[in-house]
Amino acid sequence: MLCKNTMASLVFLVALLLSCSSMSSAARYLEEVVPKKEYPPHPIVPELPKPELPPHPAVPELPKPEPPHPLVPEVPHPMVPETPKEPEVSHPVVPEVPKHELPPHPAMPELPKPELPHPVVPEVPKETEAPHPIVPKVPKDHDLPHPAVPETPKEPEVPHPVVPEVPKEHELPHPPVPEVPTEPHVPHPEVPKEPELPHPVVPEVPKHEMPPFPKAELPPKPEFHFPEPAAKP
Repeated sequence: MLCKNTMASLVFLVALLLSCSSMSSAARYLEEVVPKKEYPPHPIVPELPKPELPPHPAVPELPKPEPPHPLVPEVPHPMVPETPKEPEVSHPVVPEVPKHELPPHPAMPELPKPELPHPVVPEVPKETEAPHPIVPKVPKDHDLPHPAVPETPKEPEVPHPVVPEVPKEHELPHPPVPEVPTEPHVPHPEVPKEPELPHPVVPEVPKHEMPPFPKAELPPKPEFHFPEPAAKP
């Protein structure tokens, strides 16, 4: 199969080469046989004179229209009262505190380091484990009945005071003057105070005295005697 494909491709390439060579030879033969046409020379075109144009007329500059400025009415500035200046308080003269001159530090002589011999530590005998003391069980508290707490009487509901309605402010006509008129001062109605109610007397609950707890007696601690180290000469 591969040989057949290669043979077919070779035959196709040879046919292409032959066709290209034949086409190039035919084109050369046609170029040699066909005579070339001789064209007449181009006629000489005379140059046209340039037309002289008249100069541009001078255009006068138009004046820029100025828009009329709107007339703004002058608003009178309100008179601001001058705030009184606070009086200057003179600062009290603080006397200078005299500095205490400290005496110079005395020169401390260097002390020689004493060389102490290492003391012989005697072996301490191990402590004997003492038996754990038996702690008696503490009896639980007896369930005591809860004391009856008397119910506190509810406080009587106090009716809310009726607050009178505040009269509405009358609308004043707007004057032509730009100053705004001050609103009239309306006195606030006095609200009556609520009456103080007496506090109910709560009876004291008697305290229950509990019996004292029994004290646990511990065995006496064992005494240990250690030998005193002998002093070296």
